[in-house]
Order: sequence, then structure tokens, then C-alpha cells
Amino acid sequence: MVEIQVTKQEATQPFAVALNIGSSFANHTGSWRSERPIYENLLPPCNKQCPAGENIQRWLFHAEEGNYEAAWREIMKNNPLPAVMGRVCYHTCQLACNRGKVDKAVGINSVERFLGDKALAKGWKVEPVNPDSNMRVLVVGAGPSGLSAAYHLRRFGHSVTVCDSSEKPGGMMRYGIPTYRLPRHILDGEIRRIADMGVEFRMNTTVSDVDAALEEYDAVFLAVGQQLGRNVGIPAGTAKHVRDAVVQDAVHMLRNVEEEGEAEHGEKPLMGRTVVVYGGGNTAVDAARTAKRLGASDSIILYRRTRDKMPAHEFEVREAEEEGITFRWLSTISGITEGEVMIEKMELGEDGFPVPTGEYEKLDADSVVMALGQESDLSLLEDVEGVDFTNGVVHVDSTFATGRAGLFAGGDMIPQEKNVTAAIGHGKQAARNIDAYLRQTLYVHPPAHKDATIDRMETWYYAEAPKQVRDKLDGIRRSSNFDEVVLGLDEETALFEARRCMSCGNCFGCDNCFGVCPDNAIEKIEPGRYEIKYDYCKGCGICAQECPCGAISMVPETN
Repeated sequence: MVEIQVTKQEATQPFAVALNIGSSFANHTGSWRSERPIYENLLPPCNKQCPAGENIQRWLFHAEEGNYEAAWREIMKNNPLPAVMGRVCYHTCQLACNRGKVDKAVGINSVERFLGDKALAKGWKVEPVNPDSNMRVLVVGAGPSGLSAAYHLRRFGHSVTVCDSSEKPGGMMRYGIPTYRLPRHILDGEIRRIADMGVEFRMNTTVSDVDAALEEYDAVFLAVGQQLGRNVGIPAGTAKHVRDAVVQDAVHMLRNVEEEGEAEHGEKPLMGRTVVVYGGGNTAVDAARTAKRLGASDSIILYRRTRDKMPAHEFEVREAEEEGITFRWLSTISGITEGEVMIEKMELGEDGFPVPTGEYEKLDADSVVMALGQESDLSLLEDVEGVDFTNGVVHVDSTFATGRAGLFAGGDMIPQEKNVTAAIGHGKQAARNIDAYLRQTLYVHPPAHKDATIDRMETWYYAEAPKQVRDKLDGIRRSSNFDEVVLGLDEETALFEARRCMSCGNCFGCDNCFGVCPDNAIEKIEPGRYEIKYDYCKGCGICAQECPCGAISMVPETN
């Protein structure tokens, strides 16, 4: 064995490099290093995809530590309805999840529901962040966008009043989403929390004079939603009434079920033994599944295109089939007479679009439900100067402001994505801009970090962990009642699911870099925080290569 004795003073940099001698021998190495490692905070794909703007990765980090209240409070910074969202959000974040490229995506939605339900059970509350501003804001509409705006405006310290023409708050969450998807005590509990913050609700109140409202309040946010069903004018011939009407739109049908049946209690309106639903969206599927629960022996969905073109989400279609709902593709209604629906068969043309065949058949039906889309009632804006609206939508700028000073709009009434999650995001963004308007400033969204892509990560560090699946009531059992179909995770499975998160692009304190550095150039400042001592770093890049979450980048040396 050859022993080499070299002091720091005697060693030259080339000699140290040639012998691959560590930092204890060569102190200043930066002058010949071509790249240096840096820690970066990158944007996880789940965060980027969330329409509500949640910091999903951060609240999952708290959840996997078992700190459920901290996780919930992180969600509440952006979304005031986590128990609702854990049930009705279509969780596009999971489609983007990098873990889905390794095995199965993290069940983000199921963990959010667990946290939301725990908060309701524990009675956790949220207080305003800022002191009272003495500014008053009117929110028109108590749906998801209006509730979100009211919540965030109250957190900012403003006095908020919510007006809605319905008897109870919730908008289409209450009057459009059936109770088997969203139990009303869950919705009521989360709305009550917003009211407990000091938000005033005035129900059974219609706002028809926007100019007068702008004189009374410092700002007005419109979030009236889309509660009018579209009508395509199908000839009804001699059709007669069956209870309310042999032909009705899905929006009014679902609303009637809520109002007449008192949601989870009381008698449900009857629709007959055979119900035909015309449409292909999620509302059509909800209407058909609801009709089945109201006693229809045959609940049939007619759609003019094929299944792969159906806008309804696949899991909703699958659940409907499990409950005995029948789907008839390439079918369109050409007329309705008493007790019968005339169906014209379609076929796909060369361009892939359906074309009529001229072949008809009759289908017996007690009720027909039209589910062809919804639009907003914008009559309150007809005489408001400076507001531009066309085809049932209001045009706003990037701050959600209309052309009238102090008047903002969001949710389904503006031309953007239309679902509960997007509406909650609209309400939050609008609230930030309304707050800036009231304080005579400008809200500037912080710049987004670079994307955390899976090619940066060492995924083999993550042990195989099967995704936890939420239980469901079986189709036969659930199709005769309005009990909640999809059940939640318990604490053990929710904790396991949260720990499947790979913390894409952000350091989670695994100590890997600290352990693999051959030159002891990485210093642990505190648990989960490290500092690179560049006097000792050779720029070998091992720390970046072995970082499981891809939070270390090698950048060109500048000195």
C-alpha cells in the first residue's frame, strides 16, 4: 500500500484532480469546475393541472406526516370546499401525476376527501387573515364560484354579502348534483364554515339592478351560473303531461328532485316507468341515474354520436351501466307524441360525424328529459353600460373585470372551463383582483417555476405501493336509493395513499445528496434543508443524478 501525504498548502489543483482527491485535500475547486449543482423548487404536474390552484404537493407532504390539520389548512388557502371537491372534482391532477408513469397515479382526490371530512368531524375553523377593511362586496350567486369568492374576500378582511334567488346556498352543487354523489350534510357543513367567518347570506333574493348594487357596495362579483337548460325545439306533437311535463330539461328535473324530495329525505317526484334522456354529457348521465332511483324500470340515454365521443366522464358512464342504465348510440329524437318518441338512426360519415340515415323507430316513453347543455340567465345585465356579453356568456379581462368599474364576473357565466373545480378557481382569482381593486393596487401572479418532469427523477427509489381504491356500493343495491355511491378512505389507507407521492421537483429531506457526495460538499443545515459548499464541490453531478425527486440541477459555471 502506497501512502501519499499531501498538505492543503502543498497540493495543486491539477494534482488533486488527477488523483481524484477529495475536498479535504483540495479546498478551492470552483475555478476548474464546469458545472455546479443547485437546489431548485419546480412545479409539480398535479399543482400545474389543478383548476383551483391548490398546492397539492405541499398538503400531501403534511398528510403523509400525519399532520392532517396542517394539510387541510394548506388546502384551505386556495379551496374552501375540500370535502365537496373530494367527491365531485374530476381530478385531472391525477391524469398529470408523474406516479402514473411508474405504476398508478396518487389518489389525490381521495386524500382530499379524507381531509375535508376530518375537518368537518373535528369542527376546524378558518379566520380572516387581514383585519376588517371597511369595504363591502356583493356576491351574486351562491354556487361554487360565488362561495369561493366570498370566502377569500372575507379572508382579505372585506365585508361580504351573498345574494341568491334559491332557498338554500350551493347553486348547481345543490340543485344539479344528485345526493348519491354529494350528500347535502357535507355541502351544508362546508358552507356553514364560510358563514361562521362572517359572510352574510341572503337567500330567496334576486338582484335585478346592478347599477343600484354598485352604488351600495364597493364592488360586485357576478357568479349566477348556468341554470337554464337549452332547448332544440323538437316537435312535441300531442304530448300530454306526465306529472310536471312529459318533456322537461335536465336542469329543472334535477332541481325538482332536490326541492320536492327535500334531498335526502321525503317523497321523490315520479317520472313513470320508462324515461328517455337525450344528451351525452355528465348532466345526462346524472338525470338517467336519478330517474332510475325515482322508480323507472327503464332509463335510457340517447346520444347522437358514439361512446368514444361522449363528453361524459368514462367513470360516470361505467357507474351508470352498473346500475342498469341503457345507452343507445347514433340515435337522435326527431319528434315526440303522447307516450312515444320517434328516433332516427344515424351513421358515421367519412369525416367521422353522424349523418341521418332516414331510418326511424318508435320508443315508448313516459317522460323525456332534454340534457343538451345549459346557459346563464343574463337578463340582469341587459341595461348595464360597459358590459359585453354574447351567446349567454359575459366577457371579462384577465382580472375577471367587466367593462364596468367595480363589476367582476366568474364561474360558468364566463367563457372558460365549466365545472366545480374551475369555478372555485375563478372565485379565488376574482377575489384577489377585487381585493387589489379595492386597495387601489394591482394583483400580480407570482411567476411559475419550471416543470418537474419525470425524466429528472430516480423513480427506482420509490417502493412499489399499490394504489388504495375507494369502495363503492354495488349497482343493484344503489340504484334504488340515493345513498352515497363512492365511499371514502379510512385513516390507514389515506395515510398510505399520501405517502405514495414522489414529491416531484421539490426536496423532501431524504438525505440522499448528503449521503452520496464523495467530497462532503453538502452540509445539512436542519432536517430537510441542505447547503452546498462550493469550495469543496468538484461538480461531479452525483447528487443531481441520485436525487429521487429531481430537485437538484446542474448549471453552467459562471466564474
